[in-house]
Amino acid sequence: MDPRESALRLRPLTDADREQALCAHEELAADGFEFLLDLREGEPWEEHVRRHEGYRHGIGLPEGYVPATFLVAEVAGELVGRSSIRHELNDHLRQVGGHIGYGVRPAFRRRGHATEILRRSLEVLRPLGVPRALVTCDDDNTGSATVIERCGGRLENVVPVAGGAPKRRYWIDLA
Repeated sequence: MDPRESALRLRPLTDADREQALCAHEELAADGFEFLLDLREGEPWEEHVRRHEGYRHGIGLPEGYVPATFLVAEVAGELVGRSSIRHELNDHLRQVGGHIGYGVRPAFRRRGHATEILRRSLEVLRPLGVPRALVTCDDDNTGSATVIERCGGRLENVVPVAGGAPKRRYWIDLA
């Protein structure tokens, strides 16, 4: 394993992450990616953090949400990315969202972080009894497709998405 990858740590979002997480959210918004899921304007940061802890336990889930573990990826004190690990699939997730959504901040890309985030996210999902994980990416996102394939993903199909890019749907065996 690359030493940079071993330095990566997936952990829950904390009150102390506010500045870096909001910065990451702005950076990735330029790519059309939501770093902080369900961020509510004007809400105290601490409430946002607590809400994610509740979601992990299935508490306070909005309509259409499933229990999920939200983790940030940290290397040497810097938030480099994040992962959202859905404990189960609803119809939307089964079609286009998958079990795991991950992202890496632009300044930290092409260093192996995405692969390590996905690998470690699969390890979080495995004890939840999920036999195989669905992971998706936009059809034109060759970087993400490569990461998923590197982590054992087998392409099932590419599906159209109303008003968006087609999605590549990969399955990764966890057993």
